[in-house]
Amino acid sequence: MNRNPIRGVAAFILCIAMAFGSLTGAALAQVPTVNVNGVTLSKHQIDGLVSLYGGVYPGDYWYDPMSGLYGNVGQPASGQLAPGLAIGGALKPSASGGGSGRVTGVFINGREIHPQEHAFLTQIFGQAAPGRYWMNAAGIGGYEGGPAMFNIVAAARQAAARQNGGQGGGSTYLPGIGGKPGTHVGRASDGCLYVSQGSYSADFC
Repeated sequence: MNRNPIRGVAAFILCIAMAFGSLTGAALAQVPTVNVNGVTLSKHQIDGLVSLYGGVYPGDYWYDPMSGLYGNVGQPASGQLAPGLAIGGALKPSASGGGSGRVTGVFINGREIHPQEHAFLTQIFGQAAPGRYWMNAAGIGGYEGGPAMFNIVAAARQAAARQNGGQGGGSTYLPGIGGKPGTHVGRASDGCLYVSQGSYSADFC
């Protein structure tokens, strides 16, 4: 295995800091259920998320308390919350539809990443080697049980700069993935990094 196999995995979290969305207080009173890692949140927990992020959409989500990443069950990461929130159950290996190691073979904090995430990593960095990795909310991680060996934020900035002719800002076009429209990586006016690919977009501050 390459000594730096996580170069690809390092792109994966470039960007993701959207919360669960926003609803008015009246609408929240009508929310039927918000499930996180298979456990239904209490009104107190929902109120806590509302106070932090402005709102919560009903639905079934997975949440990684180490990195803060979250997404819809069976889907790739779509945002990042604060790490360590006391919500939901334990993150399952199958949260993004895999779990057996036969989908992508790349596990981050115990979750087998979604094929869309894997394809994105491979497109940008050339590889996303199978293995088990840890990663914190700052995008720093390494092999499970081992020391830090990658920094996602730094890798994302370098990729954006390379694709943008050495400039650190602006929008960067990357070739299409899986037949989908091209991907843009760049820096927004507020300084956050962002990634967009077709209808999928996410930010990382």
